[in-house]
Amino acid sequence: MRYELYYWPGIQGRGEFVRLALEEAAADYVDIARMPARAGMGMPALMRLLEDTAIGHPPFALPALKAGKQVIAQTANILLFLGPRLDLAPKAEAGRLWAHQLQLTIADFISEAHDVHHPIASGLYYEAQKREAKRRAQDFRVERLPKFLGYFEDVLARNAGGGNFMIGRRRSYVDLSMFQVLAGLSYAFPRAMARLKSRWPRLVALYQRVMARPRIAAYLASSRRLPFNPQGIFRHYPELDG
Repeated sequence: MRYELYYWPGIQGRGEFVRLALEEAAADYVDIARMPARAGMGMPALMRLLEDTAIGHPPFALPALKAGKQVIAQTANILLFLGPRLDLAPKAEAGRLWAHQLQLTIADFISEAHDVHHPIASGLYYEAQKREAKRRAQDFRVERLPKFLGYFEDVLARNAGGGNFMIGRRRSYVDLSMFQVLAGLSYAFPRAMARLKSRWPRLVALYQRVMARPRIAAYLASSRRLPFNPQGIFRHYPELDG
């Protein structure tokens, strides 16, 4: 099956968590908004999906994945769907639910990372809320970032698979998502992450293992991997990095 990924073309954003899964599995997919409009794709196709009143289960926001006649939205929900189909999730129901639980916790974490630079309103420019962002960043660096990453480090330590993966003895979409979180945080808060990374040796090792996987390494070196930039979830403002 050819999957169609619908996400904004200029940023990694939440769509990147889905891209990493599709790339690791060598899935047949097309990134609709990044394709030429003259081919019937691109932004016009993305907007047609968002404005299509015939969709019975319309997405509230992107990313969305089209699989045959199904349209699935919300990053964690898309990965819940793709996991078993791409061999990126445990086979047992308990394992799949655990993967979904971890992915939802990751979703909470990246929302907090986003709100560092937009603590008042998403519709306001960063420059209109810099004072509040600086205060929010202090709390995020000192309290929230260590709490979340400490939790994920503990998940690795407790994993019966030996701590090499988040779940069991094989890689899953959660490992790929954890890699993306660590990459994004290292871009947004390089000084804070450099100071604190010695607390999370298992997470650092997981990051390196995922980055070295052949298909992920090829993807990261390709033009398909968009760079982090000031429009994404993870944004680097030196004044927010302590």
